[in-house]
Amino acid sequence: MKLHHSSWTAALALAVALAAPLAMAQDALTERQVQNQLEQQGFKKVHDLKFRDGMWRAHAKSADGRSVTVKVDPRTGEAYPDEQVSRLSETDVRASLSTAGYTHVHDVDFKDGLWRAKAENPAGADVKLQIDPHTGKVIGTD
Repeated sequence: MKLHHSSWTAALALAVALAAPLAMAQDALTERQVQNQLEQQGFKKVHDLKFRDGMWRAHAKSADGRSVTVKVDPRTGEAYPDEQVSRLSETDVRASLSTAGYTHVHDVDFKDGLWRAKAENPAGADVKLQIDPHTGKVIGTD
């Protein structure tokens, strides 16, 4: 029996459509992998990890100590917190500034999605800094 091109195309499309959910299920991260991903992204005390509505969900502490609810992409492990959080702690920020040559670092605070600090730059001038919450790099000075 000879299949017409359109019948063959329809059969192939149906096979792909039926196999797609199986491939996606096989690509999903396990609970343990999600836990590890969240810890690598700076979240601490991860608990109540559940899979619901196509996403992993958990409660955790961000690196800056705030309680957050986080959704996690089941394929990539990318975390989406319910509010912007820092992946760095205050100690991480202080260490980053120190290695960049800043001294007398004080008033380190996480506000509006950025770390802010006051310090002396390598030339000895007083500066107000804005710091990336994920890398610890200075992204602005006042």
